Amino acid sequence: MSEIKYWVGFNMIPGIGRVRFGRLLEYFGDLEKAWNANVAELIAAGLDHRSANTIVARRPRIELDAVMDRLDRYNVKVLAQDDPSFPQRLKEIYDAPLVLYVRGRLIPDDEWALAVVGTRQATSYGREVTQRLATDLARNKITIVSGLARGIDSIAHRAALAAGGRTIAVFACGLDMVYPAENRELAQEIMKHGALVSDYPLGAKPKAENFPRRNRIISGISLGVLVTEAIEKSGAMITANLALQQDREVFAVPGSILSAASRGTNLLIRAGAKAVLEVNDIFEELNLNIVPQQLELILPENDNESLLLRYLSPEPLHIDELCRHSSLPIPVVSSTLTMMELKGMVIQQGNMNYVIARGVRMN
Repeated sequence: MSEIKYWVGFNMIPGIGRVRFGRLLEYFGDLEKAWNANVAELIAAGLDHRSANTIVARRPRIELDAVMDRLDRYNVKVLAQDDPSFPQRLKEIYDAPLVLYVRGRLIPDDEWALAVVGTRQATSYGREVTQRLATDLARNKITIVSGLARGIDSIAHRAALAAGGRTIAVFACGLDMVYPAENRELAQEIMKHGALVSDYPLGAKPKAENFPRRNRIISGISLGVLVTEAIEKSGAMITANLALQQDREVFAVPGSILSAASRGTNLLIRAGAKAVLEVNDIFEELNLNIVPQQLELILPENDNESLLLRYLSPEPLHIDELCRHSSLPIPVVSSTLTMMELKGMVIQQGNMNYVIARGVRMN
């Protein structure tokens, strides 16, 4: 990861996203060479004139070593897309961030995450249903993801923490500031029992245009999005639409047809979102089971189980794909999966598609 500072550098240049960065990496094979390339070389790598000139113009203003030192001072870890700790589900979205800045800690169990979002002007009904559902989700070892905003977001984060669960707050600014400022103490608690994450560099202000783009991470890192209360045109509705684009599940809590605060959630349900009256509605849709309060950790017992666990996740994977990834013969994979299913390590979801069970240590 000696090239991490160049990942950070390119992430700080406007217009350099996944596609253009990929062209640079493929052409140069070395990010230091790409960072120091001239305009002609950048164009030869497949960039347009505007992007190439932007890199050359912006580059002198970015002192990479100073940037990395500042990240260290704020205890910010940088995860590049090629880092094994980079959230796998987030990596798969179309416009995945090049890097993810993290304060706190992301762990493998965060693969079982659900976004809980909604209005900043929560009603008593919205506060109650958010508190109840987020608490039940956290007690069942689901990591709660939200945006630290006033209203529903803050309620969801606090409910997860109060239930002894994990929560992740996704920022629309650099991690050297907290927005809104009133949530500084909440952010500190989240760092102890989860993580603050952002794809914006330190110093980036919480501009209005940052929030819709931030929302792709909230949905992208999650199995699905639960909207508990939202008006028709809101950030929560943007997040729900992004979730659909990313092939995530969308859940909504129904509300009164007379309440503007529930207009958005009612419209989502009418459009096909899963109506949620209790946490079981979410688990049924995601093919998850309610877990005991004390979750027993299950470890692989042999090399074949360890190997298959490297490729299994909460996303269904066909047995043929497991054979291809593991290079094991199909009889071995089939018999190993059968034993793992009996031990409660994996779940078959039909048509020979398997997912890892919660409580299993992924190697």
